[in-house]
Amino acid sequence: MLKRALLLLLLTLSSWACAEPLRTGLVLSGGGARGLAHIGVLKQLEAMNIPIDAIAGTSMGAVIGGLYAAGYSAEELEKIALDLDWQNTLADAPLREDIPFRRKQDDRDFLVKQRLSFDHGKLSFPLGLLQGQNLGLQLESLLVHTNEIDDFNRLPIPFRAVATDIASGEAVIFDHGHLPLAIRASLALPGFFSPVEVDGRLLVDGVLSKNLPIDVARAMGVDRVIVVDIGTPLKSTQELKSVLDIMDQTTTLLTRANSEKQLATLGPQDLLLQPQLGDMGFNSFERSAEAIEAGAASLRTSHQALSFINPGEPVSGGNLASARPQRQAIIDAIEVDNSGKVADEVVLAMIRQEVGEPLNLARLQTDMGTVYGTDYFSRVTYEVVHEDGHNTLLIHTAGRRTGTDYLRLGLNLVDDFEGGSQYNIGASFRVNGLNPLGAEWLTRLQVGAHQILYSEFYQPLDYGSRYFIAPFVDGESRNVEVLQDDIPVVDYRQRRYGTGINLGRQIANTGEVRFGLSRYWGQSKVRVGDPESPSINFEEAFYGIEFNRDTLDNVNFPHSGDEANISWRQSEPDLGADERYQQFEIKANKAFGFGLNSMQLGAFIGRTDSDVNVAQSSFILGGPGLFSGYRQDGLAGQNYQLGRMVYYRRLNPSYFDILSLPLYVGTSLEYGRVYNRDEEGFDTGYFGAGSLLLGMDTLLGPLFFGLGANEEGQEAFYMKLGQTF
Repeated sequence: MLKRALLLLLLTLSSWACAEPLRTGLVLSGGGARGLAHIGVLKQLEAMNIPIDAIAGTSMGAVIGGLYAAGYSAEELEKIALDLDWQNTLADAPLREDIPFRRKQDDRDFLVKQRLSFDHGKLSFPLGLLQGQNLGLQLESLLVHTNEIDDFNRLPIPFRAVATDIASGEAVIFDHGHLPLAIRASLALPGFFSPVEVDGRLLVDGVLSKNLPIDVARAMGVDRVIVVDIGTPLKSTQELKSVLDIMDQTTTLLTRANSEKQLATLGPQDLLLQPQLGDMGFNSFERSAEAIEAGAASLRTSHQALSFINPGEPVSGGNLASARPQRQAIIDAIEVDNSGKVADEVVLAMIRQEVGEPLNLARLQTDMGTVYGTDYFSRVTYEVVHEDGHNTLLIHTAGRRTGTDYLRLGLNLVDDFEGGSQYNIGASFRVNGLNPLGAEWLTRLQVGAHQILYSEFYQPLDYGSRYFIAPFVDGESRNVEVLQDDIPVVDYRQRRYGTGINLGRQIANTGEVRFGLSRYWGQSKVRVGDPESPSINFEEAFYGIEFNRDTLDNVNFPHSGDEANISWRQSEPDLGADERYQQFEIKANKAFGFGLNSMQLGAFIGRTDSDVNVAQSSFILGGPGLFSGYRQDGLAGQNYQLGRMVYYRRLNPSYFDILSLPLYVGTSLEYGRVYNRDEEGFDTGYFGAGSLLLGMDTLLGPLFFGLGANEEGQEAFYMKLGQTF
């Protein structure tokens, strides 16, 4: 009897051992930063030896699931999440050091950051706050090893990404195609990211149709599913404090119905995990480690998870690390799929990848920033196409839907709270892509205390935009205050207008050098002071050379990089000038950053080699950082020299600078001299100055409040909207 019972038990165990193991699918929901909890779940799956046979993900679930399916282990995903520069990834603008120097010059105006786009003369608006350019490039870089895989069933773990057709509301299931593009479409949160066009359809975030794609996973042939639901709880009225909160709440409301429908299909063999993430928002990427641990804890404390454990070989990223090649592919050719205004050769000239060399991902990322920084494209991506044993680097450039002509408006205000106030209202209009080489026509108009009308036609002479020619017309009107013993004696209104042409060369993305010829006519009339003082009429004709360099990471509050301007010009009677004189100026700044602290060291020198009247030609100084204590633009001199140190500290770090108002507190220390060569002999002598500053980087430009003083006994309280240093 006992023998018969033992025999029966052995037969039963044998049948269990021979039974086909159950296939398990993993379903990962959307949820922004909350979705990083998926990494914790994956870590625990590996620790508990629970194998995954298929993955279906939506939005952030598609990101984490897609990377895991493509061969990344949970440990690698955790490192990526914790080390990634989320602030830069969740922005469109490339690093400022990567953009063409021509576009860096746009930052030098006091115009607002946001611009209006025109398409064939009509005002056009984008389909989202962000294009998702940097996010797309990050996905391309992480998934470049999957470029030869078109069928997502051929990934180390079969995978599906879910997006939504914004025109019909239907779910779009990606089971083939370009994996980074499929994931990018799945997380195109409406309003925040622009839709992604795939096969003629505009696709947005999959959370609108299938936030929990359980049925998608079942269709992949699995027997049971592990569902990770990290849905965001609804916020109260008091908790809705920003546009991000409203977008998050709207998405949560829209996804609840389709999520509940999917959850109703779960059976006893399935496992539902709902990590406890509390009030963590979809933009709380600073809490990444907390989200990952919450995901791991949700599986670790689940008793039902025991039934999913595989007693066989250990699982570690599905043993997939070997699926990713350790060496980058050798690039045999480079091609461009271009729908922008400029010629393919213009794009190719910005790509520094060498044919016959391994793919240089770091350099390619920089080059993508340069191409995107030209302002011709809404999206710039790449892929490596493997065909017939050859690897082709294919650059995709999508022309901007909103057009490439830009209008920017600006407002500049200065007030010393003692009646010395001034304002300037400005606008610039830039027409891009006038020909395949990338010619542009830029016009600036400014009215107020300093009036400007400037128009330049900028024509590159080669596809790489290394050489250029730029004819221009120029007119301005401004106040020039003449001092004697630190006392204003007369205030002139100077008007000048002229025309000229520059021939130049760009130096990579860091700078340019220009040689120019110009002709000006002008007059300075007494505005305030002795009405008997004579007006000054003058004619000038210059030839000169100018060198500019700019590697700053931020033009208003730099944390790293440097800038320099060196200019020399001579007014020459042989060209039509009234008199001969030379002017030379050097301006240089070096920025250093450490944590939330930044410092700038600067040196400035201006020289005039004759006693040309100050009311005709002088350097305009005064204001915070430029001999603090003096009023803004209240100090004019033929010659000056200045050494300066500026320190500031950011008070409110944020992952979403596009929607935040960075706040800074700082100080400046200055030492220098201003003097003339004329018979009155104005000379401040060397003196020290300094200021205390409170600054904010607003959408209208930097806003400063400052208190300045100097050893000359001058004091001033400043409020300034517009560039200061």
